[in-house]
Amino acid sequence: MPVFEIWLAGIAAVGIGVIVKSVKIIGQAEVMVIERLGRFHRVARSGLNLLIPFVERPRQLNVRYFESDVGGVKRVTSGSTARIDLREQVLNFPSQPVITKDNVTIDIDAVIYYRVADPQKATYAVQNLPYALETLTRTTLRNIVGEMELDQTLGSRDMINKRMREVIEDASIGWGVDVTRVELQAIEPPRDIQHSMELVMRAERERRAAVTNAEAGKRAAILESEGQREAQVRKAEGEKEAAILRAEGLAAARLAMANAEAEAIQRITASLPEGQAAMYLLGLKYLEALPAITQGKGTTIFLPAEATGVMGALGGMKELLRTTAGQGAATGGESQPAYQPTPPRPAFKSLASPPDTSDPTKPER
Repeated sequence: MPVFEIWLAGIAAVGIGVIVKSVKIIGQAEVMVIERLGRFHRVARSGLNLLIPFVERPRQLNVRYFESDVGGVKRVTSGSTARIDLREQVLNFPSQPVITKDNVTIDIDAVIYYRVADPQKATYAVQNLPYALETLTRTTLRNIVGEMELDQTLGSRDMINKRMREVIEDASIGWGVDVTRVELQAIEPPRDIQHSMELVMRAERERRAAVTNAEAGKRAAILESEGQREAQVRKAEGEKEAAILRAEGLAAARLAMANAEAEAIQRITASLPEGQAAMYLLGLKYLEALPAITQGKGTTIFLPAEATGVMGALGGMKELLRTTAGQGAATGGESQPAYQPTPPRPAFKSLASPPDTSDPTKPER
């Protein structure tokens, strides 16, 4: 009885193993390549799939993973799996040294994005798909960068990515792989080249700063000169308008004074007898000029005879006006001139002459 139970348990275990090997549940976006007696039979899609025990089995594929440990050390992990992922995958590998056209060794870190389009070709057309893609990417990158100089390499990432994608896609189309993108993550020149590039970049920035400062100074000088010119123009215009206004004001003042003087002369002429207004005005002018004449250092002043006559006329002006006013009142407004002009005197008379020492008995010349 115990032996029978042992045999029964062994048969049950074998049956369970066979069932496990025969029943495959495949997830979404995954497939399996099924071989029957060592030859390709079909591609198992997502869902429940039954295999014939000991006749059908899934084909194993090699995979590679790029990982970083806690210390930051990057390493590639290899393995195998029977499930083929149809989603877009990332193949990342360590940076590699590449020599440019001008013999500068740089380290380039690249990454490739691909998707398995034909599981059968990806399984049988290439022995190790991830390693083949990595090697193809390395060689293509070296060929492209080797034709370019360092400065061109640093400034042509998009062009390098495009050319690499075209070359890798042409080569991998027979592997059942669709390459979607190829990107350069980092380009690291040597230390001495980086130092030289930093010096060049610093010098270029200083040059740009100097040019910018010079342009700013030039612009400021232009604006300042334009401002000064505009200020001078406006100042000249203001002075012109002020001069015009002053001239107009002076002309108006002189015209007003002339009108006032004309009216005064008319009133003087109307108030004095006929022919006496000119003598009166001439006397006033002499009186106004007399203080200026006496301000000199000389002590002797000579006046013409007409001036003394005018002075005499001015002296009798009060009596003239009084007599005229009295006669006008007596005759009802009609007046007769009571003033007679002083007879002419010698041409010049000394106002302050030295004492006469001549003999009075001698006849006068």
